[in-house]
Amino acid sequence: MTMSASLSLTVKTARHELERIVEAIENLAEEDDWPHDLLFRVNLVLEELSLNIMDYGHDDDTSDIEIAFTSEGDSLTIEIVDGGRPFDPLNDAPDPDLTSGVADRRVGGLGVHFVRTLMDDVRYERSAGKNRLKMVTRKVR
Repeated sequence: MTMSASLSLTVKTARHELERIVEAIENLAEEDDWPHDLLFRVNLVLEELSLNIMDYGHDDDTSDIEIAFTSEGDSLTIEIVDGGRPFDPLNDAPDPDLTSGVADRRVGGLGVHFVRTLMDDVRYERSAGKNRLKMVTRKVR
C-alpha cells in the first residue's frame, strides 16, 4: 500500500452526485491499493451518510457536501462537512431495530449503525454553522 494519499471532493446535495462520490472512492482505492474489504466499507458508509445529508439535511439539491480522505500508513481518515440542519448522527439518530424482520422494521438508524460498526473511530462536531463528521478506520481489519 502507498504510504499516503489524499483526496478532497465537493459535491452538491443532489442524489445523482453519488456517482461522483463512488468514482472518487474507487480512484483513491486504486491509487492507494486498498484491500477489497476497505473499499466495500468506505463505499457503504459514504453512500449511507451522503444520502442522509441529501435527503434530510437540506431542502435543496444545490448545497455543498465536502468530503476529504487522508490515507496514511495503515489508517484512513474521512471527514464529511455540510452546512445543513444541525444533526449529530451519533446521538440524534434513532437506534436501529436489529431484531425484527425486514418488513417489520421502522425506517432509520441502520446507516449510523453501519458507520459505527465499519469505522474504528467516529466523531461529530457542529462548528461555524456546519456539521463535521470525522471517521477513522484501519485499512486492514
